Amino acid sequence: MTGHRDGGADGREDIAAARRVVVKVGSSSLTTDGRIDEDRIAALAGVLAGRVRAGSQVVLVSSGAIAAGLAPLRLARRPRDLATQQAAASVGQGLLVAVYAAAFARHGIQAGQILLTADDLMRRAHYRNAQRTLDRLLELGVLPVVNENDTVATDEIRFGDNDRLAALVAHVVRAGALVLLSDVDGLYDSDPRHPGARRISRVGGRADLHGVTLGRPPGPAAVPGPGAVTGTPAGSVRVGTGGMATKVDAALIATEAGIPTVVALADEAAAALAGEPAGTYFAPHDRRPATRQLWLAHAASARGTLTLDEGAVRAVVARRASLLPAGITAVDGNFDAGDPVDLSDPNGHVVARGLVNYDAAEIPGLMGRSTRWLAARKGPGYEREVVHRDDLVILGPARRRAAR
Repeated sequence: MTGHRDGGADGREDIAAARRVVVKVGSSSLTTDGRIDEDRIAALAGVLAGRVRAGSQVVLVSSGAIAAGLAPLRLARRPRDLATQQAAASVGQGLLVAVYAAAFARHGIQAGQILLTADDLMRRAHYRNAQRTLDRLLELGVLPVVNENDTVATDEIRFGDNDRLAALVAHVVRAGALVLLSDVDGLYDSDPRHPGARRISRVGGRADLHGVTLGRPPGPAAVPGPGAVTGTPAGSVRVGTGGMATKVDAALIATEAGIPTVVALADEAAAALAGEPAGTYFAPHDRRPATRQLWLAHAASARGTLTLDEGAVRAVVARRASLLPAGITAVDGNFDAGDPVDLSDPNGHVVARGLVNYDAAEIPGLMGRSTRWLAARKGPGYEREVVHRDDLVILGPARRRAAR
């Protein structure tokens, strides 16, 4: 592994110099014994207010809505079923934002609430609306507090964790830096509870993660595997959904979009924002993909699959062409126009993902036909791509092959 360990110069000047910063904090860093801790929120607000006074714009992505709703609903632990999670979020979201609003008001800063679902960043009109709203709030001197809209998000359209949401929000607002605050002080080369584990101070790319086993907090039926990076301490109340694996995933999403990222302990937020050697720094790449492509590349799941013949695979992967109906051999799933779908080769390997222009029920009647033939018999509305190249991203090994 080439990542720097245990401090040292690692080029964090871009974090300190960023004029627009997204900061994410998880439930475990906001709670004590499973309840929202107002002192912790006040401390975080003080740090972020200092950054605002120094001339930066700050967007806060905060978990904690479900955790805030547990006590009022007399729930002993985070519910497992979606309906009860949504109920807890409904009660807790207002309470959480009220605490934030009061904490920032002490520093003369107005806070504004933004609730997002995955759909808001998948569909062009929705994410542009989200972008405009966030930009305008920042122009008005408001500090946006962003959370996933847990009260309406279903399993199929959830981000899965607010780390990923934060990475996507950082791209939407064109942030200069992303800081992911955690209850662990960075990425370690092995379980940090074990003697000899060393913190990795800098990750320059995916190659630096070779040999690092990333873990997630164990659920009721889960047991930490060997080398797991994080876990839930014995006797603690589990209120979050993420782990170091989700933070690394989010950091890679952000850095591959050109946004430097730090994963650090919440208590070291001030040091992390100042570019000091706190936590783990993930160095950015130079390019910034379109927001839709960024989301598609990291979507939790597609709504269906289109199987392509070899010619269509070559056109999509090697030539970055749009997918036409002539190259489709099979369709699976129940999806609507505008939904994300996987594109697979004849052997079932997913090579790309894109936003489809037809409902699933329409595609069997189009397969194997040219757009000219379809337009002549069905009308000019059918002379269009099934997936336009601007709404398509190459995935996994296919992406690496296409880059050669």
